[in-house]
Amino acid sequence: MGSVGDCFDNAMCESFFATLECELLDRHRFPTQAEARVTVFDFIEGWYNTQRRHSALDYESPMSYERRHENALAASGSENGFAGCPQSLDLGSA
Repeated sequence: MGSVGDCFDNAMCESFFATLECELLDRHRFPTQAEARVTVFDFIEGWYNTQRRHSALDYESPMSYERRHENALAASGSENGFAGCPQSLDLGSA
């Protein structure tokens, strides 16, 4: 067993699989394995990663969080996401 935050802490994975099981797998029966794969993919890419509100994002969906972040970057005038950093670094002369 590891401590919180290290590579042996699988709380995020456990949370994901609990949500997948509760929200999808317990509610459906799949006639084929291929149909199950497509449905799980649609669940992950269509809802879990885009619309589900995440506690780590102040209960915002990832899409709205990213939109807010992009708007904040645009308002600050930073195009590369690293405000205050030079646009290019010459690492070849080191």
